[in-house]
Amino acid sequence: MQRNGAPSGFGPLGAHVWKGDKMASNTQRPNVLLIMCDQMRGDCLGIDGHPDVKTPYLDTLAADGMLFENAYAACPSCIPARASLFTGKTPAGTGRVGYQDGVDWEYDHMLAQELRDGGYQTAVVGKMHVHPPRLGCGFEHMRLHDGYIGHYRKANLPYWMHQNVSDDYMRFLKNELGEFADVNGSGVENNSWIAHPWVYEERLHPTNWAVDESVRFLETRDRTRPFFLMTSFVRPHPPFDAPQTYFDLYRDMELREPAAGDWDNTEATERDGMVLDSIHGCRDAELRRQAMAGYYACITHMDHQIGRLITALENDETYHNTVIVFCSDHGEMLFDHGLFRKVLPYEGSTRIPFIVHVGKNVPRVAQSRARGTSESVVELMDLMPTLLDLCGIDVPEGVEGASLVGELTGAAPLDRAYLHGEHSRDAEQSNQWIVTPHDKYIWFTQTGVEQYFDLDADPRETVDLIGDPARAERIAELRSALVRELEGREEGYSVDGELVVGRTPAVVLEHPRGA
Repeated sequence: MQRNGAPSGFGPLGAHVWKGDKMASNTQRPNVLLIMCDQMRGDCLGIDGHPDVKTPYLDTLAADGMLFENAYAACPSCIPARASLFTGKTPAGTGRVGYQDGVDWEYDHMLAQELRDGGYQTAVVGKMHVHPPRLGCGFEHMRLHDGYIGHYRKANLPYWMHQNVSDDYMRFLKNELGEFADVNGSGVENNSWIAHPWVYEERLHPTNWAVDESVRFLETRDRTRPFFLMTSFVRPHPPFDAPQTYFDLYRDMELREPAAGDWDNTEATERDGMVLDSIHGCRDAELRRQAMAGYYACITHMDHQIGRLITALENDETYHNTVIVFCSDHGEMLFDHGLFRKVLPYEGSTRIPFIVHVGKNVPRVAQSRARGTSESVVELMDLMPTLLDLCGIDVPEGVEGASLVGELTGAAPLDRAYLHGEHSRDAEQSNQWIVTPHDKYIWFTQTGVEQYFDLDADPRETVDLIGDPARAERIAELRSALVRELEGREEGYSVDGELVVGRTPAVVLEHPRGA
């Protein structure tokens, strides 16, 4: 087999890669640091133009690397998004087209497994959110914390599955503070818009712990092998509980108002806006402002801790030999259009931060020093083929994502006309969508409601143009693309070239594409 013009067993520059009993020197093969967070909007970066949130370390990483301005989570909730990242497949390919806990992860190929088998020492610190808990997924070293997940805190679970047993951070916190200490000590709910500063010492916050454990891995790693480290933060996913000093940064700031449009359902927000985790947001203006400040505080806190992690790479003298990726699993509506949380097809929920920084000593892209921005539509599934490509490891069969190395080098821009996104949930929220660098078409599967947004002119999706006669041809084109994507799916959404409303949505497909 040949790939990128090199014989099988050789990387892009001909450097020999791991083949059973042989291993390249660390100088020939890049280390990989994947920094992932949970529920961070794509626009919540200073370098992306956000007027309020401060992210100096991430801005620096992006300014010296490549910022993908149109990066998305094709199925914007924790489990399906992470399944796509780990497998390099679409939601239809993984079978995860909605959120459901307790379903076994059974995949032939996963990112860490491929890197481990290719000679890398693999480690994960922080959130995995896989099932069963502590499933290795190819990671040799694991220090886990998934946040507060109700499914794994039930009294009747098998003992070994309970978070008090399977979660390393929970054990750490109880060792520090006593058996009754818990991550929800501030009283804020883990999916709500309630905000309150962290009640324990700052050093005990899970954001700090993730970096402490990551630095410890870097210090004690196997130096005969390159490393793949995934540092995975739970924040800025609720609870909005950054340390007090970070709340203080935003306490008196006049924050930009959430996006409002001509299609907003203000009646739903008025009806449900006193329910702390309602998708229809919050009807109390002061509580909304507190939540936004708390969300931004969590982001800046994480950003500063990422600064510690990057400094550790510099002290380790591996910074320039490392590929660093920063991304989120999905976004957060944060009251745009009166909405809260994720799963919805709008930019706040689906668009994510996506930064790739290639160290100056990394082969293949070192000469071009991949810097700047990319307007191509990219997705979490693209990370697996990109990282394997950079590391000189063959991409396994069945991967649906695309390598972004051509984007990084400028040699071959990504040829993707559109991205298909979806999320199955309930009668109100189940949705399908098509997004391009310029526009977006949305179809709600249970109601038949359609929407169309011109993202070039209206990036905050304030004007729904679905009824504009001047857009009818373009809307029909995108609708046809969705029809093609859904052909043959078990739900029956697409029949005889038409979208079919009201078919029962599946959260986990019985027959994933390609299975």
